[in-house]
Amino acid sequence: MSQRCTKISQILTNLTNSDEDTTEIRSPPVKRLVTPAIALAALSALALPAFADAKTEAYVQKNASEVLASLNDPSLNADERTAKFNAYMDEFTDMKAVANFAIGKYARRFTESELAAYQKVFREYALAVYEHELDAYRGEAVVVKDSVDRSDTDSIVNTVIRRDDGKDMDVRWRVLLRDGQYQVVDVALNLDGNLIWLGIEQRAQFLALLDRTNGSAQALIDKIESMKQKLENEKRT
Repeated sequence: MSQRCTKISQILTNLTNSDEDTTEIRSPPVKRLVTPAIALAALSALALPAFADAKTEAYVQKNASEVLASLNDPSLNADERTAKFNAYMDEFTDMKAVANFAIGKYARRFTESELAAYQKVFREYALAVYEHELDAYRGEAVVVKDSVDRSDTDSIVNTVIRRDDGKDMDVRWRVLLRDGQYQVVDVALNLDGNLIWLGIEQRAQFLALLDRTNGSAQALIDKIESMKQKLENEKRT
């Protein structure tokens, strides 16, 4: 395995293991250092160079290919295409786990209704992000390059989406095995040379906003709504 693929960081472990943070997801590696929280990722350690099992890789290969294929159905209009894409992503990805991870300790501090409202808008925003970024690769092939086990139940599968014009995109899928079922808990897209994990990226931004607003769930929801609207305005018709 190449040096790039075998270097898997234990970033933000202290954050996710803190007394106040009840989330189960621990952070995979990230390359773009956009905030002090993400900057901690630079202090990474080498993970064990174990390969994820073939079943995990096959799970990603099958489901990622279906997700891309859903964006390339000429019989669907924009709304139908989005609905089909979202259905695949909802089955493939644990959006609630990613949403809770992105707000850390505030997942316990929000009221039940605040948490439900936040999880709803986060799901809508996250799906819009994935559709926006993956749409340019609709109909293309997803190729598994390699994978690394972080533990017996936690793997990162490295894939590449190839295009005829040579503008390939690296995508990494964080997969957890829970109760015998695989599910993606974060996705990293290589955008303009920067590897962006949505969960980690949003965690840094969301925690900063919540800290500034004394933990206001509504302030966060309003911010996410505005980001979602921006993506919807840029959506392919």
